[in-house]
Amino acid sequence: MLDNYNKFNFKHFPQLLIDTSRNWLKSNPFQLSAIVAYYAILSLPALLVLILNIVGNIWGKEIVQGELLDEITNSIGIEAAEFIRKMMVDRGDETVSVFTTVVGALTLLYGATGVFYQLQEVFDKIWKVKTESNINSIIKTIIDRLKSFGFILIIAFLLLISFVITSLISAFSKRIEQFLPENLFDLVYVFDVIISTVFIYVLFAAMFKYLPSKKIKWKAVRFGAGLTAFLFVIGKFLMGWYFKEMNPASTYGAAGSVVLIMLWVSYSSLILFYGANFTKVYSDRYLLN
Repeated sequence: MLDNYNKFNFKHFPQLLIDTSRNWLKSNPFQLSAIVAYYAILSLPALLVLILNIVGNIWGKEIVQGELLDEITNSIGIEAAEFIRKMMVDRGDETVSVFTTVVGALTLLYGATGVFYQLQEVFDKIWKVKTESNINSIIKTIIDRLKSFGFILIIAFLLLISFVITSLISAFSKRIEQFLPENLFDLVYVFDVIISTVFIYVLFAAMFKYLPSKKIKWKAVRFGAGLTAFLFVIGKFLMGWYFKEMNPASTYGAAGSVVLIMLWVSYSSLILFYGANFTKVYSDRYLLN
């Protein structure tokens, strides 16, 4: 084990990874990732509807839906993307009462926040946060649900900014394509990957900072989010290749799309939990004294 150094040194990094791996395995990540994957399936329809409506009302629903489906197709394949597309079919033309609308909106909100609520439960276990059993726990649950809704707004905001920047890059590249050699267009793709990685980093940093029910220092968060974003980008390409080449859901027939989504969320959660454990280990080593 490391001693409590006052300042981080990259020589300590291998030991930090070893200690993180030990903590990660002790936390039973495979069981936790399966739980999150289950709640993700339950939350996905409501989450997609909320994001599509929030971002779509600003950017255009058809454009947002197309961008989301393109990203999903690249990650987990055409069949799963088609399954998710059906979840995003707009039923806003149905005539319903005000009461039904309010109940539907509250149900939608409750369902959409479920996956973030579960992630907070996992983060609290990683940080060893003690749970309270009385009226305070009810208040805490309400606050946690509101906090989870805040993360939906963060995702919507990041998606909107991402769409704007991607559109600007695309428009700029089309304007100058006649003046640039062909090999320089690879830089546009590289720049797009960098922008996506930055947004992933911001999302992970917000999750590590605000989802746990205790105050986490930004110094630990920035290192943990950076490592998680790096691992997530690599894992995204590897998982995309694995799903396309190996087709692990092919044996499940009609349920294959659901299985594929659960596998993707489960694998992504393993990376997320590793990053959260790294943040905890880093904080314990350098920020307690």
